[in-house]
Amino acid sequence: MLAPNFKAADFLAAMQALLPRGRVWPRDPDAVQTKTIAGLAPCYERQTARANYLLVDAFPATTYELLPEWESTLGLPDPCAGPAASVPQRRAQVVARFTSIGGASITQLVAFAASLGYAITVTQFAPARVGQSRVGQPLCGVAWAFAWQINAPLNTVVRSSVGTAAAGDPLAAWGNAVLECELRSVMPAHTIPIFSYGSTAQGGAVTMSDGSMVVTGDGSPVLTA
Repeated sequence: MLAPNFKAADFLAAMQALLPRGRVWPRDPDAVQTKTIAGLAPCYERQTARANYLLVDAFPATTYELLPEWESTLGLPDPCAGPAASVPQRRAQVVARFTSIGGASITQLVAFAASLGYAITVTQFAPARVGQSRVGQPLCGVAWAFAWQINAPLNTVVRSSVGTAAAGDPLAAWGNAVLECELRSVMPAHTIPIFSYGSTAQGGAVTMSDGSMVVTGDGSPVLTA
């Protein structure tokens, strides 16, 4: 059922219907009472529109005016990522945190990144073992059992679009600070995230978020999601 969308004319008719009957209470358009009520009716129309808009603004995916309230409730903006560049990006963070059900699987991690607007894959590694490792695989140490390589495009561009962007939003924004911040907050505590962007996503020299370099040979994955 749709919310009622009453106009000024509806309120004028409703208030005229509540007036007493008699010659001193005319309903014709030129009457003083009619003009007085007609001056008040637009206020009620605006109030109705605002009340209907609250039904839209109260939901995270469509919020605008209540967006700061949602962010405050969910601990945003997070200092590790800084403020998002645009309203749609801020909404995406709110929705991702609000709807995330948690979990330690790669499938859930990929879905969480997708809700933020990032398309990723995750590569897992395993320590080298005689009789199990194949020729050409990197000689990974024991610590690599806990390494998860997050593969993503070098730049995920978020473009402004009519109907979703707000005044002051950039026409386009990019960067991976939000991706790294949010994934670190939901990844299993025992895992070691390695963020790999662009041409390094399949192995070789991987640039980590702290600027250090890790050489992984050909980076052949044991399990890719």
